[in-house]
Amino acid sequence: MDIKQIHELVKLVNKSNIGELSIEKDNFKLTIKQKKEAAVTYAAPSAVQLPSPQPVFTPPTTLPVVDKVQPSESAKSEKIYTFKSPMIGTFYRQAGPGKPIFASVGDEIEPGKVLCIIEAMKLFNEIESEVSGTIVKVLVDDASPVEFDQPLFLVELK
Repeated sequence: MDIKQIHELVKLVNKSNIGELSIEKDNFKLTIKQKKEAAVTYAAPSAVQLPSPQPVFTPPTTLPVVDKVQPSESAKSEKIYTFKSPMIGTFYRQAGPGKPIFASVGDEIEPGKVLCIIEAMKLFNEIESEVSGTIVKVLVDDASPVEFDQPLFLVELK
C-alpha cells in the first residue's frame, strides 16, 4: 500500500461516519481512527520503511448560522398543516379533462373529502383529506410526478 492510497483512506474516513478503519495484510497493519482531532497510526515491520505521515489538516466543523426570525402575531394564530403525498405517482387535480377540480385554494375541506388523484402503476388512487380546514396553497402542478411524502397542499386548520 503506497502513501497515496493511505491519504485516500484518511480522506474517506474524515468524510464519513466511520469511527475506526483497520487494514491488515501480510506483515503490514494500518489503523485509522476518527476522533475530535483526526488520529492516524501506522504499524509496519522494521523491514518496510514508510515515510513519516504528514499531518492531515481537518478544517474545523462549523455549524450554519441560522437567523432567528420572530413570527408575527398573525402567524402564531395560524395553524398550517402540510398535506403530503402518501405514495409515488402522477398527481391529478381532477378526475379527467373537463371534470371539476377536486380542491382549489380557498376551498373548505373535511376529513374524507377527495383532494386529488395519484396514478401509480395504471391505478388511480383517490387521496382523501385527513383534516378539516381551508386550502391555502396547492404546491404541485396538475399531471406532475410526485414522490412519497412530498408536500401537495397547505391547509389552514380550523
